[in-house]
Amino acid sequence: MQPLAPSALPPGVRARILPGINGLDVHLLEAGFEPGSRPAVLLLHGFPELAYSWRKVLPALAAAGYHAIAPDQRGYGRTTGWDADYDGDLAGFRFMNLVRDAIGVLFALGHRTAKAVIGHDFGASVAAYAALIRPDIFKRLVLMSAPFGGPPSVPFDTAATPGAANAPDIHAALAALTRPRKHYQWYYSTQPANANMWQAKQGVHDFLRAYYHHKSADWKANKPFELKGWTAEELAKMPTYYIMDLADGMAETVAKEMPSPAEITANRWLTEQELAVYSGEYGRTGFQGGLNWYRVRTSGQTLGDLEVFTGRTVDVPATFISGRSDWGIYQMPGAIDRMQKTTCTKMAEMHLLEDAGHWVQQEKADEVNGLLLRFLRAS
Repeated sequence: MQPLAPSALPPGVRARILPGINGLDVHLLEAGFEPGSRPAVLLLHGFPELAYSWRKVLPALAAAGYHAIAPDQRGYGRTTGWDADYDGDLAGFRFMNLVRDAIGVLFALGHRTAKAVIGHDFGASVAAYAALIRPDIFKRLVLMSAPFGGPPSVPFDTAATPGAANAPDIHAALAALTRPRKHYQWYYSTQPANANMWQAKQGVHDFLRAYYHHKSADWKANKPFELKGWTAEELAKMPTYYIMDLADGMAETVAKEMPSPAEITANRWLTEQELAVYSGEYGRTGFQGGLNWYRVRTSGQTLGDLEVFTGRTVDVPATFISGRSDWGIYQMPGAIDRMQKTTCTKMAEMHLLEDAGHWVQQEKADEVNGLLLRFLRAS
C-alpha cells in the first residue's frame, strides 16, 4: 500500500506509512514534521471519515509550531493489518486497543507526550478514553461533535436490594411506532450494512455526498434540541440518519436527501475533488472496518474493559466544539450535561458554531482552527 498522493494534499502536509504499530501498518498525514523540535497534536477521525478529514486543520497547527499527526485509524483508509471479514475477530476494535494504537503512533514518531489529543465523532470516544486513562501522555483533550458522558458504571450498593428490572427493549419500541423505525448504530452492526453502502445503487461517491450533506448545516432541517430521554418517542424526533425508517438501509435513507447539482457545485467545504478522495478509499476498502467500531459498542464488548474506569473523570484541560446544526451532540440524551458537569472536570468552554453541522472541522475550518489554537495556548 502506498501513501496518499501529494497531489491530493494541501501544501505542507505529507502522507506516510508507519509499519509495525500494534499489528498495523498505519497510514497517516502530518504537518510540522521537524524531528524533536515541536510538541505533538494527535487528531483522530470518526465515521465515515479518514485522516484526510483533518486536511484543513493540519496546516494551521503546523504554522503555530506543532507537529500535527492524523492517522487513518484501525479499519480505515490505507492503514492495513485489520480484519475486514464480518465474521472475523472484533477484539482489535475494542476501545482499549484503539487507545493502544494511538499511543503506538505517537511513540513511533518520537513523542512521549501529546500537547493535545483531538477527536471527532467516534474518534472523540477514543480521544476521551486516551485522556482519561493516560493523562500523563495526553495533556489536553478536544472533543468534536460527540460528547463524552464518562465510562460505563458498575452497579452499586446492590447486596440488599432486589435485582433491577430489565430495561425496556428500545428496538422493539422503535419498530412498533406508527412510523416503524430503527437505530442506526444497531443497523450498522448488521451484516448487510456494509454491502448496502459499498454497493449502493447510487454508487459510493453519491452515497457519501448525500450522507455528508444530510448531516451538515446545508440540510436546513437540521435543527437539533435536547431530548427528554432514551425512549422510542423521543429518539424518533431525530433525523433518519440516526433513527432510520425500519425498511431502509443507509444508502436508501440518504438517497432521499441527495443535494441538487447546483448545491453540489456551491459546496466549498467539500468539493467534488475532495469527496473523490473519500469515495476512492471507501470504494476500495468498503465500510466494514469502521462498522466494526459500532459492532463492538452495540454488542457490549467494550463494557468489561471500560467498567474498570467506573467513576473516573477526565482531569486534563478540555474543550468541546461542534456545529449548532449537529444532532450528534444530543443523540445520547444526558451525555452533554454529564460531560460538562461531571465527567470533564476542567472543561471551561463549549463552542457551538453557527452554520455548521456534524462535519465542523470541514464546514467551518477557520473558526475551528482559531478555537483550537486559543485552547492550546491558554491551557
